[in-house]
Amino acid sequence: MSASGSQIVDGASSSEVSPKDQARYDHYRIYNVQFDNEQQIELFQKLEAESDSLTFIGHAREVGQKLSILVAAHRVADFADLLATYKVQHRVLTYNFQEKIDRNMREVLPEHVDVSKYDWQHFFHLKTIYDWLDHMASKYPEQISVLDMGSSTQGNAIKGLQLGKNPANKAIFIESGIHAREWIAPATATYIINELLTSQDERVQQLANNYNWIIFPCVNPDGYRYTFEHDRMWRKNRQLFGTCRGVDLNRNYPDHWNTTGSSSDPTRYDFAGPSAGSELETQRLMSFIREHVEKDQIKTYIALHSYSQMLMFPYGYTKEHVANYDDLQEFGKKAAAAIKAESGRDYVSGNLYETIYPSSGGSMDWAHAEAGIPISYTFELRGPPDSQDLFILPAVEIQPTASEAFTAIRTIVEAAAEKNYYK
Repeated sequence: MSASGSQIVDGASSSEVSPKDQARYDHYRIYNVQFDNEQQIELFQKLEAESDSLTFIGHAREVGQKLSILVAAHRVADFADLLATYKVQHRVLTYNFQEKIDRNMREVLPEHVDVSKYDWQHFFHLKTIYDWLDHMASKYPEQISVLDMGSSTQGNAIKGLQLGKNPANKAIFIESGIHAREWIAPATATYIINELLTSQDERVQQLANNYNWIIFPCVNPDGYRYTFEHDRMWRKNRQLFGTCRGVDLNRNYPDHWNTTGSSSDPTRYDFAGPSAGSELETQRLMSFIREHVEKDQIKTYIALHSYSQMLMFPYGYTKEHVANYDDLQEFGKKAAAAIKAESGRDYVSGNLYETIYPSSGGSMDWAHAEAGIPISYTFELRGPPDSQDLFILPAVEIQPTASEAFTAIRTIVEAAAEKNYYK
């Protein structure tokens, strides 16, 4: 694929011809709706259940809630009529979603680009990310070892790095890219690796010297590849279920699996899988954590996602508070304040259930409850909840987004250290 994400077909210009077998979103609109009564909620719950032409970013749940919905071009008239008929407050955030995807694909460098050109002003293919990990390991052999969890459903490696200067240090685990379309997450993970290795900032050097870091930029490699080659909005893995594919890996973990905020329908974006821990990618990560949590003294688990600008901690499936709720809330609020001071961006902190929406079977909940990792967070990175871009964040946002995420992690780690979590 070319840097623009397109190719030459029968001599035609790459800007004129879409790549073969690639989903298109021409004239799809993004609506942001607000529910003012129960009738509207029931209407939209029914809409989501019955239509595959509407992509809900979340579920209709409660009065006062705002929700973004991607509406297929051929449904725009019907959808607009429903909004008017039922007097649903709304805004149109984007009138042609494909324009954002086209822009995004132009910000991708070719798969075989020289890894010395790796930066945080472009997005990169899976192969390029993995080549860069190998490059950094060869450049810093005394600080880095390459990790491989094993292969994915379609045989791609799940590859990461371990950075550390002292085997006795406590470890911080960062999981990224579990949702394929959230490209900013792997980009942020590689930024953090680079900062830990190259930054001259004293506080960053302290993080690199005092903790070991285990970072996997893309724990859903099949899905990530698919977003480059076929459908930019793909979320799940690529497991086959008859006529459809994919499990939402962040609903597949065996911690209150499929009890809320997930689906038993393989066609849905939040399909929890046929059983708890059914997916190879899930099994690989659980096995890795179980093998390393005590041996490497993993005390912090960070899952990187987008979007909505939130710093969330367990649980996702219940309002019940974890034992160290007050500490996690305190650390999260300090991190949000640090981001505000750095970039002016507003991030919200709280437990996942109360902050974004109920969900079960998530990796963070499993890491905290089952693996016993006390400091566990899920980050939802830029943009805001009513983003016009959804998951298609412009490349110009990579560096500032990654920087504020790393600032948040640093703040959480420093605050947790003050309370002896790493003793």
